[in-house]
Amino acid sequence: MKQNMGLVDRLVRVVLALVVGVLVFTGQLTGVAAVILGIFAVVFLLTSAVGFCPLYVPLGISTKKKSS
Repeated sequence: MKQNMGLVDRLVRVVLALVVGVLVFTGQLTGVAAVILGIFAVVFLLTSAVGFCPLYVPLGISTKKKSS
């Protein structure tokens, strides 16, 4: 599994996941939206941790800088 996520991409995902987590735990986000966004937040954290996004592969996307 080759990494295909750059540092900025990973940081944005972590920040978004944290925002969703705060909204859910403070009660600002509830119901079905909280569940769906909570699942996305967990996926964002996992993909950020490993630096690999499976969705990028079929789309041919990589945000990781090429090493010289």
